[in-house]
Amino acid sequence: EAAEDPDVIAIKQVLYRTARQSRIVDALIKAAENGKHVTALVELKARFDEARNLDRADELQRAGAQIVYGVKGLKTHAKICLVVRRESGHLRRYVHLGTGNYNEATSKIYTDLSYLTCKPEYGNDASLFFNAVTGRSKLLRFQRLVPAPTAMKPKLLELIASEADRATHGLPAKIIAKVNSLQDPDIIAALYKASQAGVEIKLNIRGICCLKPGDNKHSKNIEVVSVIDRFLEHARLFYFHQGGDAQVYIASADWMTRNLEKRVELMIPIEAPALKRRLVRILD
Repeated sequence: EAAEDPDVIAIKQVLYRTARQSRIVDALIKAAENGKHVTALVELKARFDEARNLDRADELQRAGAQIVYGVKGLKTHAKICLVVRRESGHLRRYVHLGTGNYNEATSKIYTDLSYLTCKPEYGNDASLFFNAVTGRSKLLRFQRLVPAPTAMKPKLLELIASEADRATHGLPAKIIAKVNSLQDPDIIAALYKASQAGVEIKLNIRGICCLKPGDNKHSKNIEVVSVIDRFLEHARLFYFHQGGDAQVYIASADWMTRNLEKRVELMIPIEAPALKRRLVRILD
């Protein structure tokens, strides 16, 4: 729609894994041909998809899009799309933020979460993000979005520690998280410490889990389940009780060192009460 819309002036998107005949890439090509400013960050090190990503990047470049091949030394795994539109004399930013790749093939068989918003603070953050990954600035503190490798791991450790602190003072404390993999030693150590403090921790880990639940000394308050069903569980979703004012996030990153320290990722706070309730229902 944005490719055809005369009021849209720019589309910016990260492409990590593209489908064979990607209609998303076709739409970006059409947008560039229609004179819109198209920026695509194409990740060249997406395992098994390197050749296809290169071919499609060439097509986009020929159509007039600006192509960026990621940030030096880091894989770009964030899922973000920004559409800038002229509306009654002003620019309005529409942002899509998610846990899944912009890939029509996998989207039929993976479960994922995504958030579509035109809230100004998210739009401003999205612009800052694209400035950073296209080399014009650094991944510094945003208003809402929490980026890796700079801020996500410290934020997660801070949230886990604050639950532990509440539990130590006899207050209700709870963490619920859903990820593909849990491997990062610092996150695991923080979860053990929170469990020892009395935090109720429920984890839904589809694949690799290097945390040992049910150990009387370290993890008696941690329960781990794994869901294998007709779809591949791919969403990353985190809940922290925070004294009753729950903080809920979706993210592109698993709790692995490679995601938290060696990739460009995004953790997105979901603030609307109805949406938070919906996400908590998914976790439950």
